[in-house]
Amino acid sequence: MGTGKEGIKEGRKALMYQISIRREALKELAVLPKRSVLNISVVIDQLAHDPRPTGCKKLKGSSENLWRIRVGDYRIIYNINDAIQIVEVRKIGHRKEIYD
Repeated sequence: MGTGKEGIKEGRKALMYQISIRREALKELAVLPKRSVLNISVVIDQLAHDPRPTGCKKLKGSSENLWRIRVGDYRIIYNINDAIQIVEVRKIGHRKEIYD
């Protein structure tokens, strides 16, 4: 007989976050190259499973819970609300044009 932790791992469901994308971010996404849009879309979908993946950074100096993640030459700026499990994509843009 084991420690019982095995049953906890098997019985635990992965928490899924709902993804919300602001209209401004959708407009920014619409003008990007199709290949980049595909890559960014995959990363946004993955945020539902893990809103703080490897490589993401918390933005300092903001009163909100803003994070950024880089996808190729682009950045996704998003807010995480753990209380209601929502990831809100705020901005998508070229890494040289978007703030840290």
